[in-house]
Amino acid sequence: MDFKEELAAKAEVAATTKKSDGVKLTKNMSIVDMIKALEPEIKRALPSVLTPERFVRMALTAVNNTPALAQCTPMSFIAALMNAAQLGLEPNTPLGQAYLIPYKNKKKGVVECQFQIGYKGMIDLVYRNDNVQTIQAHIVRENDHFEYELGLESKLRHIPAMEGRGEMMYVYALFKLTNGGYGFEVLNKEAVIAHAERYSPSYDGFSPWKTDFESMAKKTAIKKVLKFAPLKTECLRAIASDETIKSELAEDMTEIEGEYVEEDGSVA
Repeated sequence: MDFKEELAAKAEVAATTKKSDGVKLTKNMSIVDMIKALEPEIKRALPSVLTPERFVRMALTAVNNTPALAQCTPMSFIAALMNAAQLGLEPNTPLGQAYLIPYKNKKKGVVECQFQIGYKGMIDLVYRNDNVQTIQAHIVRENDHFEYELGLESKLRHIPAMEGRGEMMYVYALFKLTNGGYGFEVLNKEAVIAHAERYSPSYDGFSPWKTDFESMAKKTAIKKVLKFAPLKTECLRAIASDETIKSELAEDMTEIEGEYVEEDGSVA
């Protein structure tokens, strides 16, 4: 029994206690109709600031902006959208907070939806930690003055060229805590591309890596430097949901362990 058959069975059992505007679950149901049918479950899992109606509008906007999402298994799409909603991040909009990425799962023979946090979304999540004074990420170009040193007296110095900065060479991220602690991470362009090819299954198709490479490079550097930052458990769980595929709903989507895409394009 696949997940849509399972959902249909559950809906039939609960038909006497749940109403969804006359909508019944069927195997050929569209994503929008699935959302309407699952409205009671969705409403329980939504944050108080977001109504089911707003959730449906977010879904329609995401599908309109990325038509390939309509091919995704409904539950992977809804779970990814719910993940974004609970984190307070708008997906697939010019804000660049989060992305819903259609991905062809060759092993399952279906298209699934991967949830990705955008650069601006990652910044927003980090600033929800009271002990973080600043979090930054910058691109280093070939004509910039740039040097860094690791060790007990680590240092980082970047002076951007005033003009003609040239192509991207590195990206770095840094954080500073309210108690004076700090940390930074430096990646060359090749390391960033290797990360994108491994964790973004649609790197060569629809992907924010294609439309906004430098912002995604900054996000990658931030994720790596945050491994050394003392963050709240809620923030760490939120970051861990980045680049995952999930197929169930919960009142806290960060508690669901998602699947990660491996380098060969399969799901781990």
